[in-house]
This record gives sequence, C-alpha cells and structure tokens, in this order.
Amino acid sequence: MKDILYAILYGIVEGITEWLPVSSTGHMILLNELIGLDVSEEFFSMFLVVIQLGAILAVIILFWNKLWPFARPSDNNDPVGNNGILSACVRTRWIMWGKILVACVPAAIVGVLFDDVLDRLFYNPVCVAIALIVFGIAFLVVESLNLPVQSGCKTIDDITFKQALIIGVWQLIAAIFPGTSRSGSTIIGSLLLGLPRGVAAEFTFLLAVPVMLGASLLKILKFGFHFTGTEAAILLTGMIVAFLVSIFVIRFLLGYIRRHNFKIFGYYRIILGLIVFGFFVVF
Repeated sequence: MKDILYAILYGIVEGITEWLPVSSTGHMILLNELIGLDVSEEFFSMFLVVIQLGAILAVIILFWNKLWPFARPSDNNDPVGNNGILSACVRTRWIMWGKILVACVPAAIVGVLFDDVLDRLFYNPVCVAIALIVFGIAFLVVESLNLPVQSGCKTIDDITFKQALIIGVWQLIAAIFPGTSRSGSTIIGSLLLGLPRGVAAEFTFLLAVPVMLGASLLKILKFGFHFTGTEAAILLTGMIVAFLVSIFVIRFLLGYIRRHNFKIFGYYRIILGLIVFGFFVVF
C-alpha cells in the first residue's frame, strides 16, 4: 500500500513536470531521494520512462482531431480521391505527421544507439542540476531578446520541414542531457526560430507522442514483461495518475502562455538546479 501511495505521488509529479518546461527528470531524482519506491533498480529505471505513457494518452485525447490523420467525408478538405479511404484523408494532418517524424529522427537515432551509455554518463544529480540551471538561464535570455515572431506562422501547419528538423536537433539535447527538459529544449529552439509561444508549445506536445512511445517501448523491451503483481500495480497507478494530472496541466499551460512568457519557468529551473546541486553535492 505504501508503494501504491508513492506511485500516486510520482504520477502527480510526472503529470505536472512532463509538460511544463522544468524537467521531470530533476523532480523525479529529488522525489526518489525523499520517498524511494521499494523496487529493483532495473524496474525503477523502466518505471520513470514508461509512466510517461499516461501523460502521452492525455495528449492523444486532447489533440485527437489534430493527430488522427483520417476524417469523416463531411470534414474532408483534401482534394485527393472521392471514394473509399482516400476521401477521408486529410492532407494537412499527414504533412504534420511527416514534420513530427522528421523532428524525431535525431533523438531516435541517438536513443537507440546510445541510450545505456548516456544514462551511465549523464544520469546523475550533478549533470541534471547543471542542465536545469543552464537552460533556466537560456529561457531568461531568449525571452529577454524579444525575438520577432514570424507573421506567417500562426498554427503548427505553418511549420516547415526545415524548422521541424531544427526543433528535433534541440530535442536531441534533452535526449543526451537529463535535466534539460524535452519540452524546455524544443520550446527554446522554437522561439529562436521565431515561432509563437502557442505554436511552439503545441508542436512540443504533439512531438512527444512518438518520442515517448518509442522510449517507453525501448525500456519495456529491455526490462521484459515479467512484472510481479506489485510492480504492475505500481506502474499502472503511476500511469493513470499521470494521465489525469496531464489533462489539467496541458490545458493550463496553453491558457497561461497566451498571456505570459516563459521567464517564470527559467527562474524556477535555476532555483531547482541549485537545490539539486546543494542536496547531492554540498550536503
């Protein structure tokens, strides 16, 4: 029962920090030190990644109309085909999926080839603290620059394939250095490209779907499917809670950035980074 209650707390933290650009990894490391689960190291490593499936389900539900590449004939805006399945194809959604997949290529290649090596080299409190602070400063600098917004980029459909690939390279930084925050790095990259904050955040949410699904599948395959009853309960509990919390957090963030910038998250990252560094190095 204690571990189930802890799994609920992990799910809450995951659901909040996965989407806000504050690094879920940094929070999970701190949380593990305060209330560690009574599980094997191998299971916990898998748990921290696969719990994200709950958060991903929230994105799929909230953005279903933009993710699902088929539509009823009455909703069809694609001139390709008049009968059968082609009449239900929405060209813009297929193009958007193409951009998402292009953006995923850099992180996918590095993740498959070097996942274990990167975890061994950089998954530690010091590296996480440095990444938190560095990207916290980056948020403050980028927002202070008041970069011009591209007038022609009003929705995610206006993102070009070149921009998608550049955003994917920024996402690669998060794949290499835990604590960077996947959403944080992609949002910074998007802002530097001149994308509006709303477009940057929305593309980040959609980009998370294949990235997290792929990462979760990779971790599950490495761990295997030999869960104990307790392990399965812990994992499912964390995923369900992460899903419910993510629904509210995604809606909050989309509303927040219409009226505010990302500076508050930069300050928060710096403070959290100093706390992580102090907790594990100084004390």
